[in-house]
Amino acid sequence: MQKQFNISVIGAALAVSFASAAVHAAGVTDAMIENDAKAPNNVLSWGMGQQGQRFSPLTQINSKTVSKLVPAWSFSFGGEKQRGQESQPVIYNGKMFVTASYSRIYALDVKTGAKLWKYEHRLPDGIMPCCDVINRGAALYDNLVIFATLDAQLVALNQDTGEVVWKEKIDDYHAGYSASAAPLIAKGLLLTGVSGGEFGVIGRVEARNPRTGELVWVRPMVEGHMGYKYDKDGKEIENGISGTTNATWPGDLWKSGGAATWLGGTFDASTGLAYFGTGNPAPWNSHLRPGDNLYSASTVAIDVATGKIKWHYQTTPNDGWDFDGVNEFITFDMNGKRMGGKADRNGFFYVIDAKNGKLQNAFPFVNKITWASSIDLKTGRPNLIPEGRPGDPTKGQDGKKGKTVFSAPSFLGGKNQMPMAYSPKTNLFYVPANEWGMDIWNEPVAYKKGAAYLGAGFTIKPLNEDYIGVMRAVDPKSGKIVWEVKNNAPLWGGVMATAGDLVFYGTPEGFLKAVDAKTGKEMWKFQTGSGVVAPPVTWKEGDTQYVAVVSGWGGAVPLWGGEVAKKVNFLEQGGSVWVFKLAGK
Repeated sequence: MQKQFNISVIGAALAVSFASAAVHAAGVTDAMIENDAKAPNNVLSWGMGQQGQRFSPLTQINSKTVSKLVPAWSFSFGGEKQRGQESQPVIYNGKMFVTASYSRIYALDVKTGAKLWKYEHRLPDGIMPCCDVINRGAALYDNLVIFATLDAQLVALNQDTGEVVWKEKIDDYHAGYSASAAPLIAKGLLLTGVSGGEFGVIGRVEARNPRTGELVWVRPMVEGHMGYKYDKDGKEIENGISGTTNATWPGDLWKSGGAATWLGGTFDASTGLAYFGTGNPAPWNSHLRPGDNLYSASTVAIDVATGKIKWHYQTTPNDGWDFDGVNEFITFDMNGKRMGGKADRNGFFYVIDAKNGKLQNAFPFVNKITWASSIDLKTGRPNLIPEGRPGDPTKGQDGKKGKTVFSAPSFLGGKNQMPMAYSPKTNLFYVPANEWGMDIWNEPVAYKKGAAYLGAGFTIKPLNEDYIGVMRAVDPKSGKIVWEVKNNAPLWGGVMATAGDLVFYGTPEGFLKAVDAKTGKEMWKFQTGSGVVAPPVTWKEGDTQYVAVVSGWGGAVPLWGGEVAKKVNFLEQGGSVWVFKLAGK
């Protein structure tokens, strides 16, 4: 085995070396991607930088000038294919690359909005996306733009022409696999996850050569599954099992254990680690799988060079509420150390040492949490409230339904897919939170390939009459909420902070808003014509700063939202990207 390991390391090193050395001077390079957060003229990564801080150093649009912000252009995705639009655009060399629902991608002229080309992936019948036909964005590398599709494929296109350069299958969509996250480029590798946790898939992270699509390594996110590396001929070489088989999973349930990596990851060059959140264990009925169920509902730190798990932190052991743990892990500096911040769906905000995974701080960022009273800062484990877990159906009167409990947050989370932002200027996180709960109960269930694998029923309910969504500025050191801005409908789009002392975010009611980063005071808003469930970005072209956001209501809320969905059923679908600049620029 030692000999095999050495061969696999050499193969991976050669693949990384080849990927880095072959980059054309005119294309997007590894150095450019690593510097993305500091370079104002492009947006090369989902998260506006590998670390995912979504902070821009630009100041032309600031708290004093933002009142003069006006539309520069708008582009419609067209056709009848609307639904949820959760994409973050990427910008390079005068072009915007923006994905849309139903696995489409457009290249647009950043100054005029003119369409340069369009690629529409041909989707087969029978795809099984859990939470709408969305796509969250693309990655740029060399002269390629790369994105994932709902039938679990990766497609790399020529940035100039839209022609397919390579296309690779991730997994079988018949088995419930799909893909919607923006890929991550780290150390010359293309890192991607998988969707499909509600269908009993196995979550994993894959590393590929971004210029060819060839696999370099694969790391499963459920213990008991073997990881692999691939040599230059594509030969599969064992690279160690994730965890220890049956250590935290009973029987054979680990074989369909979920833990999907459906939101994608972040990367920190100072640690050399990629951070991927993992989704819920399968099935939802936690009584079938006693134990922690690693590595579900966790942040998993992976050594990009080796494909090995360096550390993990599990936010919801033995998850029984579909709280997931997939939310983004954003690295930042605090107390002279490199930390990571995570606003989990379970309602707690975690501050974790980015190098070793040790918990530094944990506190609620929503008002009502019923499943745990707090997080033990010494052990890192939640102090559970036993009566907050839905009941065992085998102990119900008819053996078909367990005791119903009211749980907060709901499974849609204190925060879901909508990415937060961090400002190194204010040292605050800006979290798009939601206050809601659910009635939830467990039911018997058995795994069947390609079928929904829940074992639970639920109804989502608002907690307050006047608001569900609330934008909060959070101090990671003290755990204090510095300010908040309430919103009637749930917040489902991402956030951006800027050195111009502004925080931008969208609302389902259709507004893109800018508020003061220090106080939360609303400074500007614009009606985009449909709900905003996507994160904004900003960049500078010539001497002009632009802000862009995708508009189009949809996602999980209208599909799964129960009473909340009824409350916001007046909201209209859409599909467009809006770009703004200061009047006169």
